[in-house]
Amino acid sequence: MDVKHKLFGFSGRIRRLDYWLLSIGTNISIAIVDSLQTLALNGWDINALENSDNLASGGITLVLSLLNLWITIALMLKRCHDRDKRWGWVAFFLLVPIVGWIWGFIELGFLDGTQGRNRFGPSPKGIGGSEEDDVAKVFA
Repeated sequence: MDVKHKLFGFSGRIRRLDYWLLSIGTNISIAIVDSLQTLALNGWDINALENSDNLASGGITLVLSLLNLWITIALMLKRCHDRDKRWGWVAFFLLVPIVGWIWGFIELGFLDGTQGRNRFGPSPKGIGGSEEDDVAKVFA
């Protein structure tokens, strides 16, 4: 699975390492881009980061926030798939204050995924494939 699919796709499974690196990297990147665009639109005035009334800056910030939400949901869904859970768990983790957030943090960030293949695909670690997969590789 390539990085583009990991960030924007909703199918497949990802490991905890990919989840953490992509989540942290995406949030840092979006924060930097948002800060730079706010500074650029306000004449590079450092005080603009605290209170920007620029409509263009607000629009770009909205677009970046929606992009961040999309990526967050995609990463969470693929981690749920790795834990053999459906999309409803992502809604629970995002929409239920305190309990859902803590449970999601632990479930997605610290607990290991299903060993081997599950209903969402093969293990992202590349272990535990079925015998049919091995036979198919031999005759491919």
